[in-house]
Amino acid sequence: MAITIVAAKTDPICVSSVAKKILKANSESPLPVQAEDMSNGQDEKEEGVIGAIKSLFDPNEKTKSGKVLPKAYLKSARELVKTLRESLKEDPKDIANFRRNADSAKESIRDYLSNWRGQKTVAGEESNVELEKAIRSLASFYSKAGPSAPLPGEVKSEILNDLDTAEKFL
Repeated sequence: MAITIVAAKTDPICVSSVAKKILKANSESPLPVQAEDMSNGQDEKEEGVIGAIKSLFDPNEKTKSGKVLPKAYLKSARELVKTLRESLKEDPKDIANFRRNADSAKESIRDYLSNWRGQKTVAGEESNVELEKAIRSLASFYSKAGPSAPLPGEVKSEILNDLDTAEKFL
């Protein structure tokens, strides 16, 4: 059998002897085999470069629980959980650190509430419900006991539990 390669429209070249050598060489050392993916490519698009670019401009993000929520909400909620947890775990006897963390937590609470309280996009979300519950517990305690009262352990653990639950949904 002769293999013919057309190099130009009018100049066919017979390469049967070259082809025989190539076939013989390949029969001695087998060629690598690659499996071909016959999927529609959706997974690759989501995880590849296009997916990365798309997610960069997408205003939403998928949470740990699989829900799609606004990135701005998730950022604000995560910041609130972090700063509030830090302020609750701080030793109240170390006044400087306690004040610094408390001020940071207050700022996070203000930011969160000003942007997300009453927003329909997050109103029924478990993370939002738990965060608002934690904020209400904190506000309720300080409105009754005064702004400089030390937080009792039971209130602190209740708020930390709410933060843990909220974080699971973020």
